[in-house]
Amino acid sequence: MAEPKAGNAKKSAPEAARATESEPAVKAERAPLLRHGDGRARCFWCGTDPFYMAYHDDEWGVPERDSRALFEKLLLDGFQAGLSWITILRKRENFRRAFDGFDPETMARYDAAKVEALMADAGIVRNRAKVEGAVASARAYLDLRDRGIAFSDLMWEAVDGETRVNRPRRIADVPAQTAQSMALSKRLKGLGFKFVGPTIVYAAMQACGLVDDHLAGCHCASRKAGGV
Repeated sequence: MAEPKAGNAKKSAPEAARATESEPAVKAERAPLLRHGDGRARCFWCGTDPFYMAYHDDEWGVPERDSRALFEKLLLDGFQAGLSWITILRKRENFRRAFDGFDPETMARYDAAKVEALMADAGIVRNRAKVEGAVASARAYLDLRDRGIAFSDLMWEAVDGETRVNRPRRIADVPAQTAQSMALSKRLKGLGFKFVGPTIVYAAMQACGLVDDHLAGCHCASRKAGGV
């Protein structure tokens, strides 16, 4: 999952999801897992939407080590700020089309005309600061690569190269940010990346499996760290 919506700026991804679901937050806190028709228990934030359930099962918390894929997820988490993650998830293919597969080399060459074209694209989130921030981040990505540092290595250094398995039991046990996300956020900002505050970064760390925050009892909690 990704960065919480506005008004929940200090909440972690699952907490923000909780705030946007139809069930009251207190009910989610008492029953943080949902048991679905397939007999599997899942973290409550994916609800009963099959699309969201598939994301929960197949992507969220699964270790991602490909630099371009990590870059894409970090940018999408930045675009989610102020919105629900399901909104971004449903627009993801539109984002991939609009941003040329999130290829940093292509994005780094975007000019003012391309930015205006993106601002006219109803298939994505049309926020100028975020669009321009994505272009700036692509240039920072290339600068990093030119220095001989792979983006994947930079991200995974935050957790010493290994998934940190937390296994929280309650929603309240899931942090909005950690010392690691704050340190990584500071480093990314220093390199020129945009929309990489510590809460956004922690959401990306959750989504990309740098940390595994599946709740205890979730069927994904039995997944081995580093694999599926």
